[in-house]
Amino acid sequence: MVEILKTGLYDSIQDLGRLGYQEFGVPISGAMDHYSAKLANAILGNQDDAAVLEFTLMAPRLKFQSDTAICITGMESQAKINEKPIGNNSYTVVRKNDVLSFGARKFGCRGYLAVLGGFQSERIMESRSFYKCITNQQRLKTGDVLKLTDLPIPIKRSHSILKTPKTHFESGVIEVFKSIEYELLEADNQNRLFNNEFTISKDSNRMAYQLDERFENAMDPIITSPVLPGTVQLTPAGQLMILMRDCQTTGGYPRILQLSEMAFNRLSQKTPGQTFRFHLLTL
Repeated sequence: MVEILKTGLYDSIQDLGRLGYQEFGVPISGAMDHYSAKLANAILGNQDDAAVLEFTLMAPRLKFQSDTAICITGMESQAKINEKPIGNNSYTVVRKNDVLSFGARKFGCRGYLAVLGGFQSERIMESRSFYKCITNQQRLKTGDVLKLTDLPIPIKRSHSILKTPKTHFESGVIEVFKSIEYELLEADNQNRLFNNEFTISKDSNRMAYQLDERFENAMDPIITSPVLPGTVQLTPAGQLMILMRDCQTTGGYPRILQLSEMAFNRLSQKTPGQTFRFHLLTL
């Protein structure tokens, strides 16, 4: 068991999402940065889709009520066990009554805490990912107690170190493909997409990243159609919206671009106010 002594800014349990239910209007959800979540699980020997704790910009403070092993990936904010520093991307054994805390954020936006065997929260529609109206909670709160497995801690572990490439946090390039309504864009706007920087708005969240820059948009709305995490929509007001993991399953704004999976993971590690450029990929 793990007790939440103090929450961060936005703490939730996430896995790789609730796939196969979009026809019923159920969002996919899941960890914003699949790369970091999978890495944490891989270092512990978990399945890729084991549930992890995702935190945003500010990390929680936790107390372990049983022995286990942990791994922290993504956002760097100097993790400590009983005030002794531990590294990201490493296998760490924790004991009953140990306290995990974090310092100030150094870089990145979202961090991931994996535990041996994964967090054992309620599974709904084949996923443990939190989502409002699907699960009982949308966020963790102070005083919550999270269930763990009773797996024995392996005696022998590899001491190899896995490092996340700096480009995962520092790259200013977001790779995209043309989407269904791209060709309906005026030529000037097509050029603007790939020759200008864009700024992440302070209004961004797990549902969508909004961009501050505006387009002169003469496109007509479309008939409500399927959308996916990573779909870039252009609103009638000329604002670009990048749909994220908790996005709706359909939308009526033109779908002009689609992020690659790795680009999506990297974008999820950027904070409001950061800038980037789109780079067009070809199939």
